[in-house]
Amino acid sequence: MRTMDFIEKNFLKKHVPLLNVGDTVDVHVKIKEGEKERIQIFSGTVIKKKGGGTSETFTVRRIVQGEGVERIFPLHSPNVAKVVVKKQGNVRRAKLYYLRERVGRATKVEEKVGAAAYVELIADEDTTTKEDKQPEKSEQPKDTKPTEKQADKGGSPQGAKQADNKPATPPTTDKKKETAAK
Repeated sequence: MRTMDFIEKNFLKKHVPLLNVGDTVDVHVKIKEGEKERIQIFSGTVIKKKGGGTSETFTVRRIVQGEGVERIFPLHSPNVAKVVVKKQGNVRRAKLYYLRERVGRATKVEEKVGAAAYVELIADEDTTTKEDKQPEKSEQPKDTKPTEKQADKGGSPQGAKQADNKPATPPTTDKKKETAAK
């Protein structure tokens, strides 16, 4: 491990959303005005990602009153409260600079199929906290009698747990049978 990587590790955010070029995002930015602090949302399309580690940045573009506005955000900055992916874009370029010359509906990026499920997955990850992820204690103490299901198997409660946790083998398909026969 490089020395800089070791030092930067302390400054990296733990939960960084999966951002790709072409995604439509909401960036929640902390703004300090005097002694007050508020959150401002900047919505737009990610047109560029650059760098790595603490210096990783992404550029978001949107149209405001007919003028294109681009803003560069450091991904691991403490001023970026959170980034929410609204739509996942289907693009075939690493940099979407061609959107700068386009106006109106021509600036729309095609949405990936199944992006709604992706957005829900990201939202679910954001709502779960470390307290929710703590391992659950077993429902039954070790010194109690086995349940009917465990008694039918003829084992102790611990033996029943092992029998239930066996990995299931996937059923073989016709193609696998044909190749096995050859």
